[in-house]
Amino acid sequence: MGAQMRVYRQRIRSVQATKKITRAMELIAASRVVKARQRVVESGPYTHALTKALSALATYSNEAHALITEKSEIKRAAVLVIAGDRGLSGGYNSSVIKESEQLVQKLQAEGKEVVVYLCGQRAINFYKFRHRTYAAEWSGFSDAPQFHHAKAIADRLVADFTLDIDAGGNDEVHIVYTRFKSMVTQEPRVLRLVPLEVIEGEASATPEVLPLYSFEPSVEEVLDALLPKYVTNRIYTCLLGSAASQLAAQQRAMKSATDNADTLIKTYTRLANQARQAEITQEISEIVGGANALASA
Repeated sequence: MGAQMRVYRQRIRSVQATKKITRAMELIAASRVVKARQRVVESGPYTHALTKALSALATYSNEAHALITEKSEIKRAAVLVIAGDRGLSGGYNSSVIKESEQLVQKLQAEGKEVVVYLCGQRAINFYKFRHRTYAAEWSGFSDAPQFHHAKAIADRLVADFTLDIDAGGNDEVHIVYTRFKSMVTQEPRVLRLVPLEVIEGEASATPEVLPLYSFEPSVEEVLDALLPKYVTNRIYTCLLGSAASQLAAQQRAMKSATDNADTLIKTYTRLANQARQAEITQEISEIVGGANALASA
């Protein structure tokens, strides 16, 4: 009985130590997710305004540009996967990787060659463990991305997109990230960056007056300047949304782990008390039995 009680006490101390770690990680994630949510809200208006202007341009103009014009035959598609650098965040990483796998299979079923770009150590480890090839990787900033991180990714994607297909260029670029909707809901999402994906009827459904566009010095130069800006800001917004989603998922996972630790501590405490009570009962029985034996003698 004594050995069993020692085992329970050791387990209780071990679970208590783990609980302190999970509780600290929960508080850290809770404090950082507030700032991450604010950054998502602040980055949204400019990106949405730029996307809206380009969508209107693609809908109501006859200009042919790689940014807004889809090629008749798409041979190679690029997929940027945004995951986290660390685990302990529930199903955050697995859900976005699963979504990217479905997108890759879909594009391959359409007869397209897929080139994968990875952002986040978890996605990199996933591909390295399975010995899969990928074009480029970025890591180390999944929980707090900065604008220069998005620019580095966008520069590579734009450079590959502007190349000819025979020189290793891409005909279209997709991005897989996690959209932050609320502290409870974060959903993996697929977005086609370029050519710009325009929803039919979206612009005509708004009653506002449509603007007229004039280009100086030329349409080609203006759209060439807008291409990297659009891709950079779009990627930056996706990185911020993924960071906020990762912190929210980590907070929920650590809270669940802390609650499970409390339950486990209560269970082991109850078992230790039962073992202690059984030991006391056994000692009393031995004393009473010895006393009865002496009295009989």
